[in-house]
Amino acid sequence: MFAWFVLILLGAIWGASYMFIKIGVQTIPPLTFVEGRVLLAALALLAVLRWRGEAIPRDRRTWIVLIAMGVFNGAIPYTAITWGETVISSSLAAILTAAMPLFTVTFAHWWTHDERLTPAKVLGILIGFLGVVVLFIPELQRGVQMEFWGQAAIIVATVSYALATLIARKFLGGVSHTIAATGQLGSAAAIMLPLSLAFERPWMLRPALEALGALAILALLGTAFAYILYYWLVEHTGATRTALVTYLIPITGIFWGALILAEPIVWEAILGLALIIGGVALVNRSSAARESAK
Repeated sequence: MFAWFVLILLGAIWGASYMFIKIGVQTIPPLTFVEGRVLLAALALLAVLRWRGEAIPRDRRTWIVLIAMGVFNGAIPYTAITWGETVISSSLAAILTAAMPLFTVTFAHWWTHDERLTPAKVLGILIGFLGVVVLFIPELQRGVQMEFWGQAAIIVATVSYALATLIARKFLGGVSHTIAATGQLGSAAAIMLPLSLAFERPWMLRPALEALGALAILALLGTAFAYILYYWLVEHTGATRTALVTYLIPITGIFWGALILAEPIVWEAILGLALIIGGVALVNRSSAARESAK
């Protein structure tokens, strides 16, 4: 019962992350917002690392992987989502990000030997991507404007997340979850800092108080604490049950966007969400059936 509570809590926190991004990016530009997010989260997890008595790895191979994770699981997707939310709603961003497992299983077919595509997986991928197309239809009807590129940025983020998932699966085995999270967030902070300084001159910004609050909550609750919850679930319930959070994030993202930001819920969003979740469910069901048959 406690594990289910943690799963729902994680889904609610990660769903709310899109709302906090939307609030923060109103007066904090994307590169600086992402730098603040990953730096605060990395420092918080470093404190947890010290408290647990875990040593920071010193071997070159581990750090190459952690830096790659910092790029593909931090710098690229966080920046793409944050910039995307300057022109689209937080709920739409949450729905589009839910397509990540579809890219993961597609890439895994070419990158791994035990995650091959099956007819059921292909059908699930097609259904899920049909949902993505449905979400893009309103913007395509209006012509290619900034909202279109905002949605495209979220798709870039999902592709990056999918690549990061495969990198972690292939190269991070045996590395402590806390070390992995701290290392990748610290790497992302090191990457984003010069970009923020060069392009946005953060020392000249005058962010609103609510934007600073959103940034702090997102970093400490939606990133650092959420990582701890996620890895606790993986350790105590397994990856399969933890993957259920994929279904909760877009639903809670829509809820928070409507409740706090008064974002409208349009029929394209509901239909797109249903198709994406249906496609992901079919892919996951096929994968689970394959695992149980081994």
